[in-house]
Amino acid sequence: MTNEQNLHDEAEEIRAETAADAPELKEHDAIARLQEELAEAKQQTLYAQAETQNVRRRLEKDAQDARAYAATAFARDILSVKDNLDRALAAIPAEMREDEKMKGLVTGLEATGRELDTVFQRHGITRIDAMGQPLDPNKHQAMIEIESPDAEPGMIVQEMQAGYMIKDRLLRPALVGVAKKG
Repeated sequence: MTNEQNLHDEAEEIRAETAADAPELKEHDAIARLQEELAEAKQQTLYAQAETQNVRRRLEKDAQDARAYAATAFARDILSVKDNLDRALAAIPAEMREDEKMKGLVTGLEATGRELDTVFQRHGITRIDAMGQPLDPNKHQAMIEIESPDAEPGMIVQEMQAGYMIKDRLLRPALVGVAKKG
């Protein structure tokens, strides 16, 4: 049964009960009471609709966040691979880079690094700019203070490990050295 049918049936019962005793007064009271109940039922329906809409919006946002940040744990793991590749490339001396026997290997490693950067970019993973920037505790983690006559105190003068963002969230802070007064 619907709410309207229930209210109608209740009104009929009240009318039948009150028909013998002061019919006009009791019918008026019954109608007023039913109108109050109807108004309350309408209000509850509006609240339920609003709550349903809020739940739907929250679920949509949660689903959107899940899609956007689903790869966060995997991306953190891949960052160590990127770090090792960058260290390997940095460790290759210039004379080895010019050696014909090693040129193919070096070119392959460099191409792998570029491809990894492209994949990061495609998935919204960006490197945090650190060198020469003021320390931002939301993006940088200060590891040491370094006396530096050239840099202002609080400026980053050394980057020990690159930091990364995934879209607008911190994936890994940059590990940095910060200038102090010398």
